[in-house]
Amino acid sequence: MTSPLTTLFRRSTAKYPQSPQRRGDQFHNPVPRPAGGFAKGLRIAWNVIFHKPAGTVPNTTLPVQALSRAQLEAAPDRSLFRLGHSTLLLKLRGGYWLTDPVFAERASPFQWMGPKRFHQPPIALEELPPIRGVILSHDHYDHLDRATVQYLAQTTEIFLTPLGVGDRLVEWGVDAAKVRQLDWWQSVDVDGLRFTATPAQHFSGRGLCDSNSTLWASWVIVDDNLRVFFSGDTGYFDGFKTIGERLGPFNVTLLETGAYDPQWPYVHMQPTQTMQAHVDLQGQWLMPIHNGTIDLAMHRWQDPFEQITALSMQRDVALATPRMGERLDLAAPHTGERWWRKAEAAHVADDELEVALSLK
Repeated sequence: MTSPLTTLFRRSTAKYPQSPQRRGDQFHNPVPRPAGGFAKGLRIAWNVIFHKPAGTVPNTTLPVQALSRAQLEAAPDRSLFRLGHSTLLLKLRGGYWLTDPVFAERASPFQWMGPKRFHQPPIALEELPPIRGVILSHDHYDHLDRATVQYLAQTTEIFLTPLGVGDRLVEWGVDAAKVRQLDWWQSVDVDGLRFTATPAQHFSGRGLCDSNSTLWASWVIVDDNLRVFFSGDTGYFDGFKTIGERLGPFNVTLLETGAYDPQWPYVHMQPTQTMQAHVDLQGQWLMPIHNGTIDLAMHRWQDPFEQITALSMQRDVALATPRMGERLDLAAPHTGERWWRKAEAAHVADDELEVALSLK
């Protein structure tokens, strides 16, 4: 089993030569990713480290609705609970499914440095009921946490991954019999549910020498007349329209809306592109994810919520923004409150009170 430090220097070992997405020793997007070069990467890193604007991290405690195992067991089928960033818990046909589970304090190979989460998960990892399956979109640290996976492997029955990601899990000690690796457009049926790995425009790698050695994917989940789309990480591309035409329309789209920036437009969507992706997918309700938990960008932490809310009003799109831990009925979603505004208002009120007390 590999250590986190060893992972950083692990060389690319791309397999699966039969995959249309693999060329040479790497996986590729349908449209080639523009060459960034070392200089551009260094410039972006410099800006992120030394030119971070104010407000990328909340100044107050975020409202998180605590969850218990009893509440999850009492919840009806087709329930969704957001646990943070891109970690979602879905209850379907009596089974629990987790997307991109990250319960660690930091999205990093080391827990003493790297992006730190704004809030604790609504429920502790140890309190979760046995998980029927884990759905992974790719191997970046904010979507694939080694310690979380190793804990879940004790009781989880199935791990659904893009090509190559499952090999990492097996290296970490996950039983290979539990792992099912899919290429784009491949499907697997479990308990009457159909899971299809669909294209995404992104990249992969957990170290300095393994770039794009594993595949990345979005996912389509079908439960009879219920269709859910989970984006994972992706830039905007015409593949959304193809997915919508082949597998849509969707009751709910769970779409990346966060960690975007003009410096990396190819791998993360701007809010306007998230909205267009939802339209391309023929979605009914849009739920923004990949936000509100980890500081990975140059925008204020609440900007993704504000921008997608404004766009949803302009385009008359049904938007669901549940708090972390709040139940969303996938068959009949609700809008939810603008909880991020309340958090900001509470911070301002606290500041005003502190000023008033200091003047007495």
